Amino acid sequence: MRRKLLTVITEEALERPLVKIIRDCGARGYTITEARGAGRRGARAPGVEQGANIRVEVICEEQIAWQIAELLHQKYFKDFAMVLYLAEVDVIRGEKF
Repeated sequence: MRRKLLTVITEEALERPLVKIIRDCGARGYTITEARGAGRRGARAPGVEQGANIRVEVICEEQIAWQIAELLHQKYFKDFAMVLYLAEVDVIRGEKF
């Protein structure tokens, strides 16, 4: 069964409001992990007190994924570090997502 994978990489400080948006939009679950890396603005070194980054992954129906993405864009893109992307995924137990 085909679903959307929404991946958000952002500042740890946004975890609670981000989870609320995910839940309010109707997604049934999510996974959050620590994230490190480098980009146009340089690298975030582990252990440096500048705030950690998190990676949030949500597998859900397409309309829910786009709804979450639009809300995050409207609320946070201007003032927070955030990378967001969507991908098609095939899942075995589609009823879970």
